[in-house]
Amino acid sequence: MKRIIRSFSLIINYKTFIITALAVISTYTCFKLGLTAKFPDMLVGVAIVFPVVFSIGSAYTRRETALQRFADFKGHAIAIYYATRDWSASKDHDLPARTKQIIFDMMKLMRDMFKTEHDPEWKQNEANMYQLFSRLSLMTNELRNYGVQSGEISRASQYVSKMIIAFDNMKIIHNYRTPITLRTYSKVFIYIFPIIYGPYFASTVGDYSASLEYVMPVLYSFILVSLDNIQDHLENPFDDVGEDDISIDAEETTQLLD
Repeated sequence: MKRIIRSFSLIINYKTFIITALAVISTYTCFKLGLTAKFPDMLVGVAIVFPVVFSIGSAYTRRETALQRFADFKGHAIAIYYATRDWSASKDHDLPARTKQIIFDMMKLMRDMFKTEHDPEWKQNEANMYQLFSRLSLMTNELRNYGVQSGEISRASQYVSKMIIAFDNMKIIHNYRTPITLRTYSKVFIYIFPIIYGPYFASTVGDYSASLEYVMPVLYSFILVSLDNIQDHLENPFDDVGEDDISIDAEETTQLLD
C-alpha cells in the first residue's frame, strides 16, 4: 500500500494541482465572459500526447539498455573476482580481498556519479573511476606470479575491457538524454494547454450536469501533467527517485562475494 501511495505521489505532485487550478480558473473566466470556441480535439494528440509518449518510450528504452550494461559490468566484475580466487595454484595471497574492495569502490563511486548531474566533482570522480580500472588491470597481471597461464590472464584482461565498455555505455546514457528541444516543447504545451483551452472547456459546460462542468479541464490537466512527470522520472534511470530506477547495490554485491 505504501508503495502505491508513493507511486501516486511521484506522478501527481504540486505541478498537477497548480495546472489544474489554472485550468479551472481559465474555464470559469471564459464562461463568465462568454468566450467560447470549438477547438479540435485531435490537436491534443498531435501536438502534445504523441511527443510525450515518444519521449517516454525513448526514456524507457534507455533505461532497459542501462540495465543490460549494468548487468554486463556486474557480471564481469564478479568473474574477475572468481578468477583471482580460483585460478591460481597458490592461495597464499590477498588478491581476492583486494579485488573485492576495488569492485565495491567502483560500484559505490559509479552510484554516486550517476545520481548527480554534471557537478564540479564529475571530472574528478571519472578520473578516480579509471584509476580503479587501472588498479584492476594491474591486479590481473599479478596472477602471473601465482602460476596462472598467459591465456587465462588474457581472458581476465578482456573482462576488465568489457567492464570499461559497460561503464562508458552507462555514462553515455546518463549524459545524453531525450532531446532537450523536444522535452522543452512538450513541457511548454503541457503547461499552457489546459489554460489556453479555457474557451473550449467553457463551450462544453452546457453538456454536463451541474457540478460536473469542470471535469474536463481537471482530467486534461491531470493526464497531461502526469505523463510529463512519468517522463521526468524515467529520464535519469540512476537518480534513485522514481519507482523504475536502477539500483546500484554495491554493498549487496560485495557481500555475495565469498
